[in-house]
Amino acid sequence: MGFENKFPVNNEIYHQYGERWYTAKDDPVALLRAEARARNRWIISEMTRRNLAGDIRILDIGCGAGFLANELALHGYKITGVDASKPALDVARGHDSTGTVDYCCGNAYTMAFEDRIFDVVCAMDFLEHVEYPERVVREVSRVLKSGGLFFFYTFNRNFLAWLVVIKGVEWFIRNTPADMHCLQYFIKPAEMRRMCGESGLNMLLCRGLAPKIFRLAFWKTLATGIVDDRFTFDFTWHTMMGYLGVAARE
Repeated sequence: MGFENKFPVNNEIYHQYGERWYTAKDDPVALLRAEARARNRWIISEMTRRNLAGDIRILDIGCGAGFLANELALHGYKITGVDASKPALDVARGHDSTGTVDYCCGNAYTMAFEDRIFDVVCAMDFLEHVEYPERVVREVSRVLKSGGLFFFYTFNRNFLAWLVVIKGVEWFIRNTPADMHCLQYFIKPAEMRRMCGESGLNMLLCRGLAPKIFRLAFWKTLATGIVDDRFTFDFTWHTMMGYLGVAARE
């Protein structure tokens, strides 16, 4: 996750996963993989719907171990992944079966890219891990081409998100580290829209994402503390917890 290590969010955990990024089931990183499966499909479908294919350039900010970047590479996109965690980037490279993703270590506040060179920028599970998300959004706008798209995923700041995303994970998933998420860094959709607008990005749509609770895998996970392989997320009519969005550069 390309971040600065700011108290109180415990970003240090992302340096320590190693291959557990892809294998652990007794840890919240397994929930990240399940979220990524749903988000990746949506991002690819949205780009396809907008005829974004071929030789377009995509930047994945806070790429972590490459859950999104490596899948986009499999679909033939030209991907750059940036993150502050060198160990996570090592894992990402090891799981890039195409060998085409350009992974680099960097700071999301001041990225070493020229202005307006990317067609798409993504920030998944990232903005709630930095102290100043508005600075990241400004950088996104700077490196996006005119008409380019910004895909993001983050969490809403309210009691339900605190109860489910923070406390629920702590209570029911084994090996949940302290301060993996902190409510004060969650972002309300209206705040996200404002940040985008102030940076020349027009938010086009916003969709909620939440676990499918009417599935045996969900209840098995709660009972055992181990994330079932069939644990899935789906889109919701509300944005009370996690939400996906896309904005366009003016």
